[in-house]
Amino acid sequence: AISGRRHLNIDQDEQSERTGGVLSLGDDVLPEYKLQTPRIQKWTILHYSPFKAVWDWVILLLVIYTAIFTPYSATFLLSDQEEAAIQTCGYSCSPLNVVDLIVDIMFLVDIIINFRTTYVNSNDEVVSQSSRIAVHYFKGWFLIDMVAAIPFDLLIYRSGEETTTLIGLLKTARLLRLVRVARKLDRYSEYGAAVLFLLMCTFALIAHWLACIWYAIGNVERSSSAGIGWLDNLGEQLGRPYNESIIGSGPSIRDKYVTALYFTFSSLTSVGFGNVSPNTNSEKIFSICVMLIGALMYASIFGNVSAIIQRLYSGTARYHAQMMRVREFIRFHQIPNPLRQRLEEYFQHAWSYTNGIDMNAVSTDKSSALKHILLKI
Repeated sequence: AISGRRHLNIDQDEQSERTGGVLSLGDDVLPEYKLQTPRIQKWTILHYSPFKAVWDWVILLLVIYTAIFTPYSATFLLSDQEEAAIQTCGYSCSPLNVVDLIVDIMFLVDIIINFRTTYVNSNDEVVSQSSRIAVHYFKGWFLIDMVAAIPFDLLIYRSGEETTTLIGLLKTARLLRLVRVARKLDRYSEYGAAVLFLLMCTFALIAHWLACIWYAIGNVERSSSAGIGWLDNLGEQLGRPYNESIIGSGPSIRDKYVTALYFTFSSLTSVGFGNVSPNTNSEKIFSICVMLIGALMYASIFGNVSAIIQRLYSGTARYHAQMMRVREFIRFHQIPNPLRQRLEEYFQHAWSYTNGIDMNAVSTDKSSALKHILLKI
């Protein structure tokens, strides 16, 4: 019975480590230290544990939310009417403000968890001492995480439009966490479909950011452009012109955002139709910058699409090449049909089992970790 419980605990530990390895976003999960049982202090979290893996995915989703809604909120939603409503009824007026407060709290909790999470040193050893973990975190991502977690809404008193604009700009510091997320997502660079999806998401996210900046420039220029900015033209086209004497006049937020996003996408892809055009000097300068960014993105993103697609079908190409060699061998030696069919079926079965991997070359590897894994298999 004792032996059965011991085997059950070992199986549970292996299942836990396997789950953590699948979910983990870290790129330093090495088999060397997993072969050893680290001595963990109380309230210390293994960086490859299932809890840490799930927590990293939760933080990733919050960072994606921040990357999308923080620029949008800082440019489109910061208005005098909303600020007056916030001062009257607090955070219950806007659900986005409540979510922002929850995000700030989650980022602060993430900092505390990072102070209690193990890491791997240069000798492939798991470090679980609290002091060494704290020093390692201070030297690494602490500053970025701390700046991104500061609740500027609660620390700065809203006293006017200038203060509101300042809070919106300071809240964009959350985007610094994208640097850490980009580093964690490097482990998926070997998958062509994942890289293609991430590149398209990056393109859409940059277009979203530029749309927010494009609206901010148009909103600033509207007071000094004598009615020739793109927002004034949009209001005239939609039959909802701006009127300073009427509160809330002009196009709706949806119309302004969709138009701004349409302009940035058409400019980045160099297929602009001119129906949304820059008129003031600031708008023209920004449009030039968008065109330059679009040319750079074409070179760095869309120029690699063909290589990514080719890599997606590299396995199929290798299979057909190997099958062609087998058929040439059969034709050269004039092998009869029954044996020919058996050879082709054997090759297809072997390929489906190994996926073209030379198992002999893998098994002759001299590393101790691989030997240990092969012995367990």
